[in-house]
Amino acid sequence: MPDGPGPQQPESPPPEPRDPASQRPEPQRPGPQRPGSQPPGAQPPDPRRPVAPTAGGAAADLAMDEGAALELPYGGTPGGPVGRPRSLWSDAWRELRRNPVFLVSALLILFLVVISLWPQLIVSTDPLACDLGKSQQGSEPGHPFGYDTQGCDVYARTVYGARASVTVGICATLGVALLGGIAGGLAGFFGGWADAVLSRTADVFFGIPVVLGGLVFLSVVTGTTVWPVVGFIVLLGWPQIARIARGAVLTAKEADYVQAARALGAGNTRLLLRHVAPNAVAPVIVVATIALGTYIALEATLSFLGVGLRPPTVSWGIDISNAAPQIRNAPHMLLWPAGALSLTVLAFIMLGDAVRDALDPRLR
Repeated sequence: MPDGPGPQQPESPPPEPRDPASQRPEPQRPGPQRPGSQPPGAQPPDPRRPVAPTAGGAAADLAMDEGAALELPYGGTPGGPVGRPRSLWSDAWRELRRNPVFLVSALLILFLVVISLWPQLIVSTDPLACDLGKSQQGSEPGHPFGYDTQGCDVYARTVYGARASVTVGICATLGVALLGGIAGGLAGFFGGWADAVLSRTADVFFGIPVVLGGLVFLSVVTGTTVWPVVGFIVLLGWPQIARIARGAVLTAKEADYVQAARALGAGNTRLLLRHVAPNAVAPVIVVATIALGTYIALEATLSFLGVGLRPPTVSWGIDISNAAPQIRNAPHMLLWPAGALSLTVLAFIMLGDAVRDALDPRLR
């Protein structure tokens, strides 16, 4: 008999779809390992690499595995000691060295200082040796700037004139910074009646016009040296620096580190010299540096009016005053001293701007 179909087996149901998330391999938990043992195929840790906490992710682990450099503060290198923290002055010097404006102005000022101390390096003619037969003549070999009305060499007088202008500017700036900085700093630190007296005194000096005050003061105090002009500039210039110093001290003495030092028992002298003054002197330096060029221009203005420096002192203001009536006949008499004065004032103002940008972190 032919074999008939056997009994049919029931068909198995199709497999149910599984969640893709359930197909992920379960993470393998490492078993207990002995100290110093490593999993198979793992690289031993680099003792020079600093250990830093990560957020716990594949990207962070991959970055650490690939040796990503860590950004350490103050120029530290991975695996080495952290560098010494830089101060405000070191940061400022670092910024100044990279500023072309500072480099150009500093080189120009250095040149002016050198020729002020040793003018014989670039000129061999006496600025007071004059020959009326060469009055208002133009340039000739050995005398590139020509002659003035008295027959004096304009080149020699221009070089020697830098001495008086630079001396007045530097000495007046130092006097103004010391007097105004000390007065304003003490008034701002102690306050009270000293602060009130300083503020009212500064208001009185601010009300005196500079040129009018120079005409009155220097017409009474006569002299052929630079010191009467320096004294006048210090007399009228200290209130500006005093206000700057007072504001800087008021801000610095309210800082947390000053309050902490006071709580630890530091006296007023220590607080002022060790904590407040070093952090309040930067604005004073910036304002004084910019004002130096202004003082040089003020000296030339007073000398032009006849109440500043007087002959036989060689000054750019005196030469400009003598050359002004002859500007049409001999413009070279006015061009060279006026150009030297403008270049000097510009150099000091540019230096002050560069120092301000370096000492103020908000401008970086």
